[in-house]
Amino acid sequence: MITRQIENSIRDDFNKGKIIIVLGARQVGKTTLLDSIIDNYDNVLKLNCDDYDDRLDLENKTSTELKNLISNHKVVIIDEAQRVENIGLTLKIIADLKLDAQVLVTGSSSLELSSKINEPVTGRMFEYRLFPLSLAEMSNHTSQREETRLLEQRMIYGLYPEIVTNPSDSKRLLTSLANNYLYRDLLSYQGIKKPEILHKLVRALAFQIGSEISYNELSNLIGIDKETVESYINLLEKSFHSIGICVMR
Repeated sequence: MITRQIENSIRDDFNKGKIIIVLGARQVGKTTLLDSIIDNYDNVLKLNCDDYDDRLDLENKTSTELKNLISNHKVVIIDEAQRVENIGLTLKIIADLKLDAQVLVTGSSSLELSSKINEPVTGRMFEYRLFPLSLAEMSNHTSQREETRLLEQRMIYGLYPEIVTNPSDSKRLLTSLANNYLYRDLLSYQGIKKPEILHKLVRALAFQIGSEISYNELSNLIGIDKETVESYINLLEKSFHSIGICVMR
């Protein structure tokens, strides 16, 4: 297994009386990371909030109900927490119960989860962000020489864990990740009304990796107004699908 750079920091934050939240795009390895961290723990409760029944265990519950759910466990993992209605209030109640259990939360959309938890859980959490594998993490796993040899492939297909571990199928896996996760999550968000424009924008940005971009230039290229370009790029950044865009206004 490839060791993630934030793993030890998360371990160090255990049992400090705060909820630990790990944000990151789907398929970057959040669940795998937490499973590695809790590997030696017994009595772990895992709630996958993509599952309807698991969501119901958390939605609009009283402090007594949440205490009964959590109190007999040493570790509780709430996966894809952004799917839970009023998750911010739920996490605040859990934090204020001050139980012995360490609560770990993951979220795939900073758009949804951050807006739901920032105010209610302020001062009650440690927040981490997990991205696809870094070249430093890969160099530690293989070697710097090997990663230098594979640099072109890494630049083309990226460093999502599934792509790294299945290099012969990189193109098909990357297409699947984009279609099944990037577009699905973004198009479910209320700010996206023109999916075909989003697709064109992502392609245009891909051709400008490492370069300064211009909202005006992208607007002319795609055929939409500058404000829509800026709005969609903002959504891409907040949902982890576009990082560190340098903009020339």
